[in-house]
Amino acid sequence: MGLGRGQPGLLMPPVLLLICLRLGAGLEHIDYVPQLSSATLAGALTQSTFTLEQPRGQFSHLSISDLDPIWLVVAHSNAFRNFTAPQRVEDTPVPADFPQRGYYLTLMANRALYPRSQPVSQLRVLRVGNDTGCSPTRRGCNAPLPGPGPYRVKFLVMSDKGPVAETEWSNDTHLLQAEALQATSGPQSAGAVVIIAILSVLLTVLLAALLALLIYTCYDTCGSTSISERGESVCMRRYKPHHLFSPPPAVRGS
Repeated sequence: MGLGRGQPGLLMPPVLLLICLRLGAGLEHIDYVPQLSSATLAGALTQSTFTLEQPRGQFSHLSISDLDPIWLVVAHSNAFRNFTAPQRVEDTPVPADFPQRGYYLTLMANRALYPRSQPVSQLRVLRVGNDTGCSPTRRGCNAPLPGPGPYRVKFLVMSDKGPVAETEWSNDTHLLQAEALQATSGPQSAGAVVIIAILSVLLTVLLAALLALLIYTCYDTCGSTSISERGESVCMRRYKPHHLFSPPPAVRGS
């Protein structure tokens, strides 16, 4: 009897363990690692954005419905292990929480937007940090990334009851830095300086020639003294009308 009375107490920890394991198993794992875009796109990697391949055909599991939102989780590489999936939509972290939490959710979609096959002409990438006009406090805002990183991302499927499934975390992504951009344009900078110097000299010579031409024209046109009247200066040319002068009288002989 004493043992019987003690059995519920002995069985309680295993029961609680099974409940915890069942709750933890509710988040389905998707064997997919987000990848940077392999397409040769201009600006695929900038100082505040990077481009991902779309996870086409990765959310066809039975536990995921067409209405379940699929979020992209963006995290600092030193904070992705601290990520905890929100249990309610109201608890979704926004870009304004990024400095404090180290992660946020953006680019909400659904699996209808990630079909397994798409037309060849359709762009199949996701650009992270591409929206410069959204408010960082707005849920789902795709605001520019604040620094060079590195960053890691993964996809998280939510429902009205909480998280449903998640993918693997991506590898580290480093954004471009100003120093790197200057280094890439270094070999061209010397030639640019020479061209700018030559253009500056030519512009100076041209301005000097125009100024000399202007001075010569003014001197040639207004080569006389100036007449001042009521504070104004007028240039006049000297000339001698021939009809004002008569030839000297002829000398008569005696």
